[in-house]
Amino acid sequence: MRILIVEDEPLVAQGLKQGLEQLRYTVDVASSAEEAESFVQYESFDMALVDIGLPKADGFHFIRQLRARGQNLPILVLTARDSMDDTIRGLDAGADDYMTKPYRLPEIAARIRALIRRSNAIADACLRHNGLCLDTRSHTATLDEIPLELTNREWAILELLLMASPAVVSKDKLVQSLAGWDSDITQNAIEVHISRLRGKLSSGNIVIRTIRGIGYRVDAPEN
Repeated sequence: MRILIVEDEPLVAQGLKQGLEQLRYTVDVASSAEEAESFVQYESFDMALVDIGLPKADGFHFIRQLRARGQNLPILVLTARDSMDDTIRGLDAGADDYMTKPYRLPEIAARIRALIRRSNAIADACLRHNGLCLDTRSHTATLDEIPLELTNREWAILELLLMASPAVVSKDKLVQSLAGWDSDITQNAIEVHISRLRGKLSSGNIVIRTIRGIGYRVDAPEN
């Protein structure tokens, strides 16, 4: 999953970025609403964390612009402003949730998981498929109740496939979700990660099927 942080305080932004990357998210940081708008025009994100007190255009403006373009990614507002009026303004602008500083990373992570589940119409924090379980709370995976070791990118790919199942996930979507603004990942690299995942899942009742010219889908072997 790829998250955009819109925060103009470098220490706060870097702390959030490092914490979320340890939780296997791909994270980009924009220090202004203008920079964030350029990011979302060319890149695909699964979630945005937005500070309200930004230089020039504020976070409310960014959220309104995002919604006006029809972009419906979940938005969590993180701000020092704790008045009810600001909370109402943020939610009315199109934010999905609102947290005031000081906040703790475990709570932010829990709200991120809840908003992403809601946006994908998923009720359970554990993504399950034919004996495979990805627990998004503990960031552990099991296959037929046996621990499954995954790299961060393998986890990210499998999470996307399970959230979309039974739909197909395009290679472009996988590239966008795994590539940070400062690092590139190619479709060839995606194929390498898929190949390794197939090897790790080979003992279970799961297949990552290639849909030629489109992308990948999680299936049971008999399907």
